[in-house]
Amino acid sequence: MQNSRAGSGERENRMVDCLFCRIVSKKVPAKIIYEDERILAFEDVNPQAPVHTLVIPKKHIPTTLDIEDEDNALIGHLIRTAGEIAKGKGIAERGFRLVVNTNPEAGQTVYHVHIHILGGRHMHWPPG
Repeated sequence: MQNSRAGSGERENRMVDCLFCRIVSKKVPAKIIYEDERILAFEDVNPQAPVHTLVIPKKHIPTTLDIEDEDNALIGHLIRTAGEIAKGKGIAERGFRLVVNTNPEAGQTVYHVHIHILGGRHMHWPPG
């Protein structure tokens, strides 16, 4: 399977321009609610539900298509932490949604893998 890997110089420019990389490096403020050595979680600035939190890896990975085998544990950690955050916010028992958008038609606007935790209201199906 082929992915959209950029050359190292192009990848470095994307990381410098990446909003989420700038949040990780504390160059852009965010309401951070969780941080460890591998991931960061913060409140979405344009919430689509009463609870709308983003969980991101500190490592710059542009899309889900760029996840490599070496990232499996990191992605698992993102998902597990999202569940723990949902519990902490009191939405786990009633239900919550985890959303990952990939590329433009899915609605990805920041090219840094991230999970949306959405909850605190009834979610409709199908989404979008």
